[in-house]
Amino acid sequence: MKVPRTKAIRNSVAAVSFAAIVALTGCSDQGAPSGASDGGGQKPAASDGGAPAGSDGGGQAMPEADTSDVPDVVAEVNGEKISKDEFVTLYESQFQQASMQQQQSGQQLDQAELKKQVANQLVDNRLLLQAAHDAGIEPTTKDVDATLEQIAKQNGLKSGDEVIAALEKQGMKEKDVREDAASQFALTSYIEQEADIKEPSEEELKAQYDQLVQQQQAGGQQSGGQQSEVPPFEDVKGQLADQAKSQQQNEAATQMAKDLREKGDVTINL
Repeated sequence: MKVPRTKAIRNSVAAVSFAAIVALTGCSDQGAPSGASDGGGQKPAASDGGAPAGSDGGGQAMPEADTSDVPDVVAEVNGEKISKDEFVTLYESQFQQASMQQQQSGQQLDQAELKKQVANQLVDNRLLLQAAHDAGIEPTTKDVDATLEQIAKQNGLKSGDEVIAALEKQGMKEKDVREDAASQFALTSYIEQEADIKEPSEEELKAQYDQLVQQQQAGGQQSGGQQSEVPPFEDVKGQLADQAKSQQQNEAATQMAKDLREKGDVTINL
């Protein structure tokens, strides 16, 4: 299984769950993004299947991300600069996702609009991280290790060391992985500290499960193919609870970032 690159994940407000949550019916991503995102969870920067990144598997070449017009400083947030390199890392990841969706739907991909969305995600994320720092949240080595262990659990890996090893194979350095995990801990801790995140009730989880079953059945009927079997409720209740809490975190993060932006000094150069 491929673990999503943390650079792209860290740079999205939606990424209060640092790595993609393993889907209930297989090894795919789930999650509810917020801010400028349009409704898809964080996904790996490249396909987990056998098709290369520049192809949809059927031989049709995907469009290329154009970052030639991106300035060296994409934005400034309360005096801190967001660089072109930071922007390109996230943009190329989201561009691949959008391109694959475009090929499936036949719709035209608007790169200018996508760039604005990515820039706003970066700004909102920076605002939240600044606020976490101002609130005195400073992750320890133990906090980082615990975050990596949580990522491992979410992605079906045995340990945080396996997460680091998987990301090193994708070209990341352990230092960067741990820095990203520290940012994730700070973000999540700040949101939980400032927002009223509640544990979902048994009734809410059952309703969420029933909706998932109905979606699977509807998807199988539309495609005419074999339906994926949803595991029993008790087997996935923990995952459903994590997803419900993540949804609350995402909604809280969106509102908090909006409030911070109104009070802060933000300039976007796109």
